[in-house]
Amino acid sequence: MNRLIFALFCAVAVVAAHADDITLESAPPVIVKSTILAGSDNVDPATNEIRVTFSKDMTTNSYSVSTHSPESAPEFSGKPRYLDDKRTCVISVKLQPGKTYALWLNSNKFRNFKDTNGQPALPYLLVFRTKG
Repeated sequence: MNRLIFALFCAVAVVAAHADDITLESAPPVIVKSTILAGSDNVDPATNEIRVTFSKDMTTNSYSVSTHSPESAPEFSGKPRYLDDKRTCVISVKLQPGKTYALWLNSNKFRNFKDTNGQPALPYLLVFRTKG
């Protein structure tokens, strides 16, 4: 009897695993590249923009850049904008030397970076420190 239950369990697990096969279309967008790498500790404070590239074409009038805390927030200059590729978002910033920054690109609460089908990008925490 235990073998029968085990066999049924395995069959159900296999069917369930294939029922939710992921595709490029169904996968949520993710950040695949950033001009400032998370964990960097020697970012030039003269850097005036952060570019992030998503895995899919994005809704170009929608974004959520939020700060981790007031102390770790960069000064933003202007609204984020997308390049013509519809995947790269440019965020203009003013940075100070010797400071640690942390910002969320989407979060559990703010989810407005969305692909063209309206699916939110997975949250991404970008933490870095400037030289100086």
